[in-house]
Amino acid sequence: MALHPQARRAIANSAGELPVTDPAYDIAAAREAARAAVRDEPRVPLAEVRDVDAGGVPARLYLPEGYDVVVLHAHGGGFVFNDVEVHDAAVRRFADLARAAVLSVDYRRPPEHRFPAAPDDMSAALAWLAEQPELAGLPTFSHGDSAGGNLALVTALRHPGRFAGVALVYPFLDPTASFDSYRTAADGFEPSEAAWYWQQYAATPADLTDPDLAPLLSPDLGTLPPTLIATAEHDPLRDEGEHLALLLAEAGVDVVATRYLGQVHGFWRHASVFDAAAPLMAQVAGWLRLVKARRQGTPSA
Repeated sequence: MALHPQARRAIANSAGELPVTDPAYDIAAAREAARAAVRDEPRVPLAEVRDVDAGGVPARLYLPEGYDVVVLHAHGGGFVFNDVEVHDAAVRRFADLARAAVLSVDYRRPPEHRFPAAPDDMSAALAWLAEQPELAGLPTFSHGDSAGGNLALVTALRHPGRFAGVALVYPFLDPTASFDSYRTAADGFEPSEAAWYWQQYAATPADLTDPDLAPLLSPDLGTLPPTLIATAEHDPLRDEGEHLALLLAEAGVDVVATRYLGQVHGFWRHASVFDAAAPLMAQVAGWLRLVKARRQGTPSA
């Protein structure tokens, strides 16, 4: 399928922006611009939202009425950009839709804090979750988009048996950029930019083959719980996400993979721009309910 008209407009609107690979690119200014861009977004009201110290890691806990599952969320942004505030509106919508308590983790970012700072922070936040009486005994899911999908997957691999399921939205997995979609589907996301993100994240060249950074290399993929993977058709990360789905299926993991036709990287968070964003969020929310029901042997609600 050709690019969806909304995707074409999004690409056109971003044309001419200074690429991250330009020596003049200002990371701090870009981070602040991302926060400013979402400042006036509508926010779904929830029963409680509070900032917490999650085992030494700043995080935001979202508690909608009637929650009965827990989600550990890692935001996207190439490891370098975005934070809990940039993702706040999207996470509120997701928590409300999924009836899920969501812990959105403000993990440390490169280049100030390189690998393995981010996955270490995710592990610390997961340990904190286990200590919260209000969340005890509830099925817990790992969830993230793009670089956050990488961190969600790595966290599940680091802690086998801890999660009821893993939900990954166009995960960023392959530092080698060796899949065909980097050459055939790189609409609005240049392969050189992907390489730049990995360069910021890795502390040493050896890190690029560490399964905690490059989880496609993990020998433990078969330990994962049920997994949902969503990819975008016009996204250089498409093939690595779908390759992960194949690896998981071959390892005997209960895996579902969906490709969103006509869509580009990043669409999940922008429901006001992409018609496909809300259905994807609803798919993930519904899948959580299904996994929970199956675990309990009850009809899904």
